[in-house]
Amino acid sequence: MDLQSLITAFFTMFVIIDPVGLAPLFVALTTGTDARHRRAVAFRAIAVSAGVLLLFGLFGEAVLGFAGISMPAFRIAGGVLLFLTALDMLFERRTKRREDQASQSQADDHSPDDPSVFPLATPLIAGPGSIASVILLTGQAGTPLETVAVFAVVGLVLLLVLLFFLAGGLLERVLGPTGINVVTRLLGMLLAALSVQFVIDGLREMGALSY
Repeated sequence: MDLQSLITAFFTMFVIIDPVGLAPLFVALTTGTDARHRRAVAFRAIAVSAGVLLLFGLFGEAVLGFAGISMPAFRIAGGVLLFLTALDMLFERRTKRREDQASQSQADDHSPDDPSVFPLATPLIAGPGSIASVILLTGQAGTPLETVAVFAVVGLVLLLVLLFFLAGGLLERVLGPTGINVVTRLLGMLLAALSVQFVIDGLREMGALSY
């Protein structure tokens, strides 16, 4: 896996997880708590989501094989899923859905006060898009070293999520709603192009495309 592939993997995971967009939601979910509690929630959310993504990265392809699903077919399906995520980002649907999930978690009297597992770790960080992306990226890795490199990239993105969580209040004040909206839409455009590339790669592996 060359440097360009690692950069593409990093960008894919960064856009899918969207640390910038998650930071204001983290602030909203931890409103009224002290800095120590916020840090604990942030670290727990990252630890749980890392475990989920690691699990799917290691065994996701084996599960697909057991179910009789080929990697090219999953790559096409993953590309379609990423494209839908890109549309959500472009038209503000993903932000609204995340806010609704956060609000539901706060309003549910039976929910724990700690939002680190739900909704932060899953589905906001380790959601369908990021899980599909990890399976796709590890499926493209040809050697154990390349698989380790993919997990290193995922770990780097999760580290950025943690940093954005810890600086969430400052980031929200600096960017404001308009700034976050602009960044999200720009990333959505680039993610749409990446998702189309996933579909093309899957079709090429199936022999449907010859170029």
